[in-house]
Amino acid sequence: MKFLKYLLFLLLIAFIGMAIYVAVQPNDFEVTESTTINAPKAVVYDIVSDTTDVDWSSFWKLSETMQNGESTASDSIVQIFTSKRIKKSELKWTFVSNEDGSTTVTRTLDADKLAFLTKAKFALFGDNEEELSQQFKTDLEGIDKKVAKSMATYSINIDGITEYGGGFYMYKTISSTGSNKSTAMKKQFEDITIFMNAHNITASGMPFTIYIERSPDNGNVIMTNAIPVSDMVICAEDGNVLSGFMERTKAVKVTLKGNYSNLKEAWATANKYLQDQNLEASEMSPFEVYKNDPTNLPNPAHWVTEIYIPIKEITEAL
Repeated sequence: MKFLKYLLFLLLIAFIGMAIYVAVQPNDFEVTESTTINAPKAVVYDIVSDTTDVDWSSFWKLSETMQNGESTASDSIVQIFTSKRIKKSELKWTFVSNEDGSTTVTRTLDADKLAFLTKAKFALFGDNEEELSQQFKTDLEGIDKKVAKSMATYSINIDGITEYGGGFYMYKTISSTGSNKSTAMKKQFEDITIFMNAHNITASGMPFTIYIERSPDNGNVIMTNAIPVSDMVICAEDGNVLSGFMERTKAVKVTLKGNYSNLKEAWATANKYLQDQNLEASEMSPFEVYKNDPTNLPNPAHWVTEIYIPIKEITEAL
């Protein structure tokens, strides 16, 4: 009996000693991890700030509540985090744009007011920071995959036969290799915009490209890049920006929502529809209209391009 009393007494002393030891342990700790994601800052920010869709995060499963606090224009987010193990703490995110277009993402948990049992676990089984650090690394990998998936999303819709209204436009024509097409097109539109601004000419619609010649093998093109205007503009004979007019026409229309890299597939879809419906392209050159400005939409999944293949009158085609 005495032995049992001594044993209970020793256990009590040990328990009190452990309780005191746990109580004097630090009430806070900090965990920080970073990664670089090949995407614009605004796209990464949108993924992280959307607290309704967090399938990328194992750390979220630990939380009882998580809500966004302060944020700074795509540069940072402070989320308020609580769980049974960690009382109200701050989960901080920072987003830094790099010269190559990628984004460095840093996630920091500034945990304080730790629950007693959490401190006890740390004291008995070792520091939990390594476990959380690994969870952070896993979550950052999850964000990277989700961002890549988000940017790769696209859809191609066959709108069928429609009537395009035509009208006046300002344009420049250039021949380009397939590999240099995007760069050449960007420069063309910049030159037209500068010319229009210098002459107080207002655009009446979204930019478009007329394909005078297209090589399906290597992507080489002769193209006219154009911006619609309301009226005919008389240009100087030596000017490199000219005024043109497009006739109203019936056309097969296909809409791509997504990155321009999917345009080849969208054009193939349009041509297949033309063939399947026994329609015949007219002598008028096909063209594509860019319905929104990619400089204002960092996620290419939101870009919209309309493809038009002018067709002969259906009675003629049949």
